[in-house]
Amino acid sequence: MKLELPLLDVFGRGGSLKSSWYGDCLPSRDFPMLIDLHQQGRIDLAAFVTETIGLGDVEKAFARMHEGDVLRSVVVL
Repeated sequence: MKLELPLLDVFGRGGSLKSSWYGDCLPSRDFPMLIDLHQQGRIDLAAFVTETIGLGDVEKAFARMHEGDVLRSVVVL
């Protein structure tokens, strides 16, 4: 991928550029916040789950994810 930015417009106004990996989640901070938002009805966590699978279907779920068929599979024991 390639990103082109007008450097003077971004950095000349005090802007910055930061990368993140998987959103840089900090579970001790982010999970309670997400739970509160869900309980308030402000975020639909179910929308982030494509399917619920058993432990025996994990390998198939990874293959489906790599093929782009699912966003996230939740394993139920």
